[in-house]
Amino acid sequence: MTDHDRTGGPGWPRRPRRRGQGELEAQVLAALSRAPGPVTAAWVQERIEGELAYTTVMTILSRLHAKQAVTRERAGRSFVWRAASDEAGLAALRMRRVLDGQDNREAVLASFVTGLTQDDERLLRDLLSDVAEEPED
Repeated sequence: MTDHDRTGGPGWPRRPRRRGQGELEAQVLAALSRAPGPVTAAWVQERIEGELAYTTVMTILSRLHAKQAVTRERAGRSFVWRAASDEAGLAALRMRRVLDGQDNREAVLASFVTGLTQDDERLLRDLLSDVAEEPED
């Protein structure tokens, strides 16, 4: 593909790069994690790369809220938002949702574990060992 193809011809503006799936969510979570406390969607919008419409930011925040990755509270007629988890927490939520949607959890987990690298398997074993050693309340 040439520049001519991407822009629609000479003199046409270049289209912005299309973001990958989850990239906007990651950017919103990153902005919220840097926030001094609960913030407005407009605050988030100002800190996201590129020019995003306010409605797009609200859509992303609403999706993250549905995934329990952010919390919101009323502030007048709108909401203020706060990260409930970081990117790792969001990835863990996705993994749990996939697992919850399967009939044979054992087969899914077995397939997942056998696909791990030795380093990742060792890390998982260490993490499971740490959890097993924690005293219960």
